[in-house]
Amino acid sequence: MHGPLPSSGDAPLSLFRHFLFQIAFYAVTIVFGILLLPFLVMPRRILWKGVCTWLRACLFVLHHVGGVKEEIRGRESIPKGPLLVAAKHQSAWETLSLLLLFEDPTFILKRELTWIPIFGWYLWRAGMIPVNRGAGALALKEMTARAVEESRKGRQILIFPEGTRRSAGAPPEYKFGVAHLYGSLGVPCLPIALNAGIFWPRRKPLRQGTIRAEILPLIPAKLPRGVFAARLEREIEAATNRLLDKGWEELGEEPPRRDGTPEPLSPLSRTVEKS
Repeated sequence: MHGPLPSSGDAPLSLFRHFLFQIAFYAVTIVFGILLLPFLVMPRRILWKGVCTWLRACLFVLHHVGGVKEEIRGRESIPKGPLLVAAKHQSAWETLSLLLLFEDPTFILKRELTWIPIFGWYLWRAGMIPVNRGAGALALKEMTARAVEESRKGRQILIFPEGTRRSAGAPPEYKFGVAHLYGSLGVPCLPIALNAGIFWPRRKPLRQGTIRAEILPLIPAKLPRGVFAARLEREIEAATNRLLDKGWEELGEEPPRRDGTPEPLSPLSRTVEKS
């Protein structure tokens, strides 16, 4: 049984706390963005240490001002060396916290983020991989070539398999890019499930509680792409649903109705699995 729903009297306090969080978060971002400017001319490894301090400061604000904690299970199972990391994407949290888990990570991200003044400079100097979503097959080719290049340097390639942020509990929409990348890189894939969208939803106030993420068992390299795509989606979605249920229970809310049957594969995984 779930606990009682939060009373409506909690809403003004929650909104006020969210307002304070917004001020503190953007203040930290501006301050670090300016303080770290000299790092832009330093070697990437040194720059990255400064960026990690920035990320930790943002998460500190999220915890102590926003009232949102985090719990990450399975850190000890993260291997060293080149790796494809495929994570669920529900909020801004994973764009901050997941980077801190790896030795030398690079994110595959939309090109427009690199156009943001100052912030985009850091993305460029940190060696992130921008993607022009409107370029179709050419974008996939360029992304793959760049990811292979970075992987050969021993870096960890982070990708959101659905391509964009999805609200907590939304039906899966996995894209072809992750399976194509897996086949091209020839390295193991580390899936990550999470429930961050409950507590840090897009364009909505924060909800106090604990974001939970789970590092899932490693998927070995060189599986057939169809087998990989179906396995990746099933494992991430099953673990994400468990974490979502915990999150809603923590808030005293009923999760969206599910009949107990496995989540259907997204259209892409059904297609690739048959190929």
